Amino acid sequence: MTDADVDALMANPAIAAIKADNFPAHIALRAILRNDGRIVSFESGDIVVREGDYGNSAFLVLSGTLRVVMPPGLSRDLLGRQAPHKKSLLQSFAQLWRNRRVPEVRDAARYRDIAAHARRSKSDVNTHVFIQDVPRVLDENRTATLVAGDIFGELAALGRVPRSATIFAEADAKLFEIRWQGLRELRRYDPGWKRRIDENYRRNALKSHLGAHPLFKSMEASALEAVMDRVRFKTYGSFDWHVTYKQMRESGTEGENAQEEPIIAAEGTVPDGVYLVRAGFARVSMRLGNGQRTVTYLGAGDHFGLNETYGAWKSGEPIRLQHSLTALGYVDVLRVPVSVLAKHVFPNLAESQIPQDVRIDRAIKDDAFVEWMVDERLINGTQAMLIDLERCVRCDDCVKACGSTHGGNPRFIRHGFVFDGWMVANACMHCRDPVCMIGCPTGAIHRHETAGVVVINDDTCIGCGTCARSCPYDNIRLVEVASPSGDLMVDEQNRPIAKATKCDLCVDQPGGPACVRACPHDALRRVDASALLAHDIVTSG
Repeated sequence: MTDADVDALMANPAIAAIKADNFPAHIALRAILRNDGRIVSFESGDIVVREGDYGNSAFLVLSGTLRVVMPPGLSRDLLGRQAPHKKSLLQSFAQLWRNRRVPEVRDAARYRDIAAHARRSKSDVNTHVFIQDVPRVLDENRTATLVAGDIFGELAALGRVPRSATIFAEADAKLFEIRWQGLRELRRYDPGWKRRIDENYRRNALKSHLGAHPLFKSMEASALEAVMDRVRFKTYGSFDWHVTYKQMRESGTEGENAQEEPIIAAEGTVPDGVYLVRAGFARVSMRLGNGQRTVTYLGAGDHFGLNETYGAWKSGEPIRLQHSLTALGYVDVLRVPVSVLAKHVFPNLAESQIPQDVRIDRAIKDDAFVEWMVDERLINGTQAMLIDLERCVRCDDCVKACGSTHGGNPRFIRHGFVFDGWMVANACMHCRDPVCMIGCPTGAIHRHETAGVVVINDDTCIGCGTCARSCPYDNIRLVEVASPSGDLMVDEQNRPIAKATKCDLCVDQPGGPACVRACPHDALRRVDASALLAHDIVTSG
């Protein structure tokens, strides 16, 4: 932003209330606003955030009126989502002889109204999806109003969770958008913003997060409220971990990065509470000689430090942590203090009801596999393509089947991460932390509402490449599409129309992934990282 933009922003009541003197010289308030924020304008009907999207920013309303769509929310069509659809058995067979002589053929009629979806050039990531009939949407949906001074989106931005509602401009509006990095600094150094963000989280999300954990789901309401009042939450690492990860892969230094991972809790210290992972990943490790031995990783819903805190409460003697917990790229945690657990939780639980922390149960010789999984961030995958290289005869039947199912162009490449006779191929893993979904300007890439896999709506994809650049594993590619006659399709500026493509796990096929069904030697399967890390898949062959 320009100096004039920053000056105007500093005069806004929500920003003027921030005490600039609380910020250190190297993280000055003006620098945060300038470097981590921008002024964005929305016209009537523009969708600002969509329910289900992943985002890395929050918004302060400077002028205009916005509407928050209450459940059940807008239809899939208005959000740019792909409608759930399973092909019939006959339609699946027809794919074998209906494929064109050129790949990636599209019906040109599908893109005639692309301008109605994207008002700006496809190279502009600020493209907005908009609602054409605002009065009808307001008539058919319950909505809440946001006006100047209101803040929204901060919980999704800091917690790495999907947007909980769709918000659109009812009238022309101007907003200040601030990235999560700047939002984190505002929360850290300004008590007012910290209080506002924390209160919003406690009011809107904390109860459901605690209620999903075995320790708290059976608690009485009054006790749960007391716990909620004392819970603290903190973010470790970088929201943009995929950028650093790509740089490490290119330089071949993935394994060396463990020593740089931010420490959440250190082995040998007395724990100050139990840590609940709300989003992201964390490494559990223990000292081994002069280095660290990776025990496992934790993801959303997992906990750390429970054994030690419960044992100390029961014995009356402090027990030190047996492992260290460090952030793998990015992790958002809740810390429940020991005093709260001792008063409201432990007295009402039998020892058999205490969920156990992870314990190491493998030989040291197997550590290399676990280190490989964690260092390569393959722990992110829920549907990784695992190939047994001892069974694979390189016949490429899996590739051919994928091509036949997807318009003549396979959606994966049969090479990838290799370890000891196993390969995780370059195919979308449908990640737990889908950074590819952050920043898509039209919401084309999203989770399928019934299958839960990450899919791309070809009709609303504008080929900007944001998802492809964000994917840490290079599993998304842009392809130029052709008309039924075989000619490349072009836009109004005579530029080829490109679409983002990737594995969709054959979500529309009645038999499931074609690659798995086509392998004649049972060498290929789709696996969840948790099973892979547990060695269940690898050791069983």
